Amino acid sequence: MANITASDVAKLRSLTGAGMMDCKKALEEADGNMDTADEILRKKGIVKAAKRNEKIAAEGTTLVKTAGNLAVIAEVNSETDFVANNEDFQKLAADIIDHLLANRPASMEAALDGGIREKIEALVAKIGEKITLRRFEIAEKTDADAFGPYVHMAGKISVLILLTGTNDEALAREVAMHTAASNPKYIERSQVPAEVVAKEKEIYSEQLKQQGKPENVIENILKGKIDKFYSEVCLVEQPYIKDEEKTIAQIIGNAKVAKMVRYELGEGLEKKGCDFAAEVAQQMVK
Repeated sequence: MANITASDVAKLRSLTGAGMMDCKKALEEADGNMDTADEILRKKGIVKAAKRNEKIAAEGTTLVKTAGNLAVIAEVNSETDFVANNEDFQKLAADIIDHLLANRPASMEAALDGGIREKIEALVAKIGEKITLRRFEIAEKTDADAFGPYVHMAGKISVLILLTGTNDEALAREVAMHTAASNPKYIERSQVPAEVVAKEKEIYSEQLKQQGKPENVIENILKGKIDKFYSEVCLVEQPYIKDEEKTIAQIIGNAKVAKMVRYELGEGLEKKGCDFAAEVAQQMVK
């Protein structure tokens, strides 16, 4: 059998876009012949899967899971909601989050190289649609803390809250539900970048000047407007959705929101329209 080198595997991967392990196996099966290995990958549908890379995957699901003192939140994308509702896709997403919990990879590359890439490519080859693990975050707590996991609308939004200073899981989940609905950008004032606050002040100041407000009162009015801005973007200052007479800070009392992660499916991704008949015709000639 031919000696398969790392550079051989890298070259085949560059040519086909297939995963490292798939390339290595194909080269071993082809006794080192690059063309034969390429053909093997094509026959298995793996190159077809790699060619989906230019597609935009903006559908799919978000999910969150806890296990003792560990928690993980993730977004797994597909191109269409048809595939997102597929049983195989749902199983893949569940397998991915279990893998992340069990292995706690430090980066996306570590997660993919740990076995997730092969799982994704196998399903892509089967269904012919791009699937990606877009992002994930892992959190750890102590027995004295509480996780608040919450999934909204069957995975359209997922939230992970970590409260310290309390182990009240029901309270943490309430904060997570609120976060899903109100979409705060920061936990507290100290996290809001100075340039963001400065820009808000600039905008409000210009508005007040155009309204003819005198300079000596603008500063006082600005303070009130900035306070209102904080109450809109900072979680702990927001009115609680179930009782707007109270803020989140009042709801949690002496506890502290140590972590807030909110994933909304497809946020920031461009969702392109598609002529379904043209898409099918395109697939038929591949």
